[in-house]
Amino acid sequence: MLGLIPWREPKQVDHFRSEIDRLFDRFFDWRPTLLGSEDGQWMPSVDVSETPKAVIVKAEVPGMDPKDIQVSISNNILTIQGEKKQEKEEKDENVHRIERSYGSFYRAIQLPAEVESDKADAKYKNGILKLKLPKTKEESVKKIEIKAA
Repeated sequence: MLGLIPWREPKQVDHFRSEIDRLFDRFFDWRPTLLGSEDGQWMPSVDVSETPKAVIVKAEVPGMDPKDIQVSISNNILTIQGEKKQEKEEKDENVHRIERSYGSFYRAIQLPAEVESDKADAKYKNGILKLKLPKTKEESVKKIEIKAA
C-alpha cells in the first residue's frame, strides 16, 4: 500500500502562474507604468526574489519621501501603496514635456513563500524600497503511529 504524500504546489506551477501574472501586468498595465494615466495612477516596477531564509522585494519609487509609502502584508499578499506628489510649476515656466509619473499607486503582490510579517525589514535608499521578509519555518513532517483498536 502506498503512503500518503502531502500536497505541495509544484514549483513549476507556481513559476508558470507568476509568468502569466507578469504577462497580464505588462499587457494591461503598460501605459500606467510608463506614462502615468489620466486618473493619476502609476505603477512602480517591482523585483521579487528569495533566499533560503527570506523573500526579498525591491520596488522603484524614486523621488518619494518614505513617509508617503505604506506597506502591509495580509494572507501572504504584500501591498505597497502611496502617492508621489508633483512639484509645483513656476508661473514663468513654459512646460514642453512631462514624462515623470505622479499620483497614487497601488501594488498587490502574491509572495512566493509564507513570511513572518512582524519580522519584516524595510529600507529606502536612492529611490529603491527594499523589503526583507523572513520566511516562516516549514513544519517538519511528523509521523503518527496508528494503534490497533
